[in-house]
Amino acid sequence: MFASQRKGTGLDLEAVEMATRARMHQAGTAVLTGLLTVRIDPPTRVACSCGAEARYHDHRRKQLLTALGPVEFDRAYYVCPHCGHGQSPRDRELDVEGSRYSPAVRRMMAVVGSESSFDQSRQQLELLAGIEVTAKAVERQAEAIGADIETRQQADIRRAKQLELPAVCAPDVPVFYIEMDGTGVPVVKAETEGRAGKADGQPPHTREVKLGCVFTQTTNKNDRPVRDEDSTSYVAAIETAEQFGLRLYTEAWRRGWSRAQKKVVIGDGAVWIWNLAQQHFPGAIQIVDLYHARQHLHELSARLLPNDIKVRKRWVARCLDRLERGKIEALVKILRDSPPTTEELLKTIANEAVYFERNAERMRYPAFRLQGLFVGSGVVEAGCKTVIGARLKRSGMFWTVRGANAIIALRCCRLSRRFEDYWTDRSVAA
Repeated sequence: MFASQRKGTGLDLEAVEMATRARMHQAGTAVLTGLLTVRIDPPTRVACSCGAEARYHDHRRKQLLTALGPVEFDRAYYVCPHCGHGQSPRDRELDVEGSRYSPAVRRMMAVVGSESSFDQSRQQLELLAGIEVTAKAVERQAEAIGADIETRQQADIRRAKQLELPAVCAPDVPVFYIEMDGTGVPVVKAETEGRAGKADGQPPHTREVKLGCVFTQTTNKNDRPVRDEDSTSYVAAIETAEQFGLRLYTEAWRRGWSRAQKKVVIGDGAVWIWNLAQQHFPGAIQIVDLYHARQHLHELSARLLPNDIKVRKRWVARCLDRLERGKIEALVKILRDSPPTTEELLKTIANEAVYFERNAERMRYPAFRLQGLFVGSGVVEAGCKTVIGARLKRSGMFWTVRGANAIIALRCCRLSRRFEDYWTDRSVAA
């Protein structure tokens, strides 16, 4: 490097940086190797999971990829004469049992694997950390950690189902929101067998992810509702509505549902959402997302009056006026008085009228605004894009339900700002 400078060819700073990092990593692996190979007389026997005692057999070499690079070290190995199981207590101590990746590397793989495709994650690790792994290795580690997060969540859900959640000592929450929605994720063909598609005769290509978010509210200087900064947490999975209801209930309880002075559930009008609201969150104010209700009217007008734009605009304006003022009965009358041109359109109008009738009390928007409440489900709509779409709905991606749920659990954990706590807890447990 100095010779190049003396010759006047300049200094390639990036090359110097990367070369220096590589050499420092080499030095670091030497330090790690020295620490890991300190010989201590091993005990002759250790406890085995079968209840018997495993006996010292020999020392065996372990290859491990660390954040500084690959290292090798010897550790005592034991075999149980009763069950034949072999083990190395040193592996458990270092949290590398059954793995050739150090905890730091597994953590990196989980983080990048939750954010981008596994191949892009591999490239990021190589560029940013100087760690060379395969895309498949990133996939396995990210999904394994996501699956472990999901296992811990299921334990919490079981406790909630048995009403064994601990009481939380914390201040009351003035306004507490729960929002729910669903979005499709592309899956492999085997995951859609026996399922009906949306279009007649067409096989399905997606499975629905149910997503819920929980957040609290404050107000600005104009007394308008404002979501509390960093108060949003997420839960999601490809599962039945019944299973998802328990998942969301557990999260709401964790976040302070029992201490909330005012409780609100917002959704797009889907029947499963209100069924869960009635079952798990009785007494909450239920609100249909205003923008979703508006969309119903715009789409209906396009079918009802496809060729007369001026008349269509006037018709929509009348309907939106009734909707904004919470005059749902008057809106339903407009719909039922609209003359259909076909039997199919008659059926569509009837379905829309039923939709607004069924949700009438959830559409009293002036009353909700007087209470200083949100009337839109923008938080969960954005969550469908950031939590699910940004990672699982990219071009060319097809998931298994197991793999998708693992990455979803990992993303929800990270975006809810709980990954550091999870990693600390699992490290202590290990």
